[in-house]
Amino acid sequence: MNWALLFLAGILEIGWAVGLKYTVGFTRFWPTVATVAAMIASLALLGLAVRGLPLGTAYAIWTGVGTVCHRNS
Repeated sequence: MNWALLFLAGILEIGWAVGLKYTVGFTRFWPTVATVAAMIASLALLGLAVRGLPLGTAYAIWTGVGTVCHRNS
């Protein structure tokens, strides 16, 4: 379960990283709302995953999923 939460957190990290472009400096309302929601959800899921996984491992996987998936999109 913790691995699934961690993977989902990584996917949401991609969402907010991509979403930053569409906020246009946080001047567009709905893209800003979606980006901030993805940020909060990503960090919350990372926090839940860390309850059952080592912090260093979880952080490395979280950033790795975000990097690999964002780079390939």
